[in-house]
Amino acid sequence: MPTAAKLVAAVAFALLGFFAAELIKPLLPEGTQFGYFSLIAAGIGVLCGWFVMGGLVGAGYYSASGFGVRTSATLVFWSVVLLSIIEMVKLSIKLRYEGPMDAIQGAFEIALGYLRLMVDPGVIGVLLIGGALAGMFAEWSSKRWR
Repeated sequence: MPTAAKLVAAVAFALLGFFAAELIKPLLPEGTQFGYFSLIAAGIGVLCGWFVMGGLVGAGYYSASGFGVRTSATLVFWSVVLLSIIEMVKLSIKLRYEGPMDAIQGAFEIALGYLRLMVDPGVIGVLLIGGALAGMFAEWSSKRWR
């Protein structure tokens, strides 16, 4: 059921996903074509905010900050999974893999490469602090518009 808290959480985590993706762009190799990178991260942020954080509001601000960090981790997980699969499909179209198992292994290697890039204090700080703040903002909206 749609609630104000779900809407606020969706918007907050969309902004967090977009901003985190923008922080990751300078860490990628020069000449990387980004395409819809930031928009995909924002879209996943909308889904995580609505379905994950939106269902967890109502337990207080302290819990909401922890749930926000949890939602932020969920956002990172699904972003890495989806973006690595997209990259694997692009490489498989160029016939870079010998078979389906090689392509699946390649998707895992791409995902690990993305995770290595994300081990940056700025990105981790934004995801942790931004997730906690977005969670508390969703909690505030839940209390405000009951």
